[in-house]
Amino acid sequence: MKKFITLWVLLFAIIGHAQETPVKIVFDVTSADPATHKSTLRHVKMMSQSYPDSQFEVVGYSGSLDMFLADKSSVREEMEALINNKNVSFRVCAATMNRHKATEEDLVKGVQSVPDGIMEIVTKQQQGWGYIKEAHN
Repeated sequence: MKKFITLWVLLFAIIGHAQETPVKIVFDVTSADPATHKSTLRHVKMMSQSYPDSQFEVVGYSGSLDMFLADKSSVREEMEALINNKNVSFRVCAATMNRHKATEEDLVKGVQSVPDGIMEIVTKQQQGWGYIKEAHN
């Protein structure tokens, strides 16, 4: 019985430590679906609150451009609230913006553009960031 209790104490200590270890996660958003945008913001909000020492970056390109445009975003208010968190950032692909004739001034305040959304994600992965592909069914 003593070995069993010791094993459980050790297991909980390892789990507790693993949950406290900061992580870095990049969220890949390509969908035009507002439901995907909402679920992305819900995930980022929950994780950034639960893991305040971790880093979270949302990268959008292709069909997700409207998510990042101030006059079209269905999640503008949620994004603006999260942008104030030191551990959350939002990036949008400048190539996608160029194709749709969007400018930096068109973006939700605090969103930054990157030259290429895919390369931003690849670079983060090379730096050891975890990867989440956001989609909604």
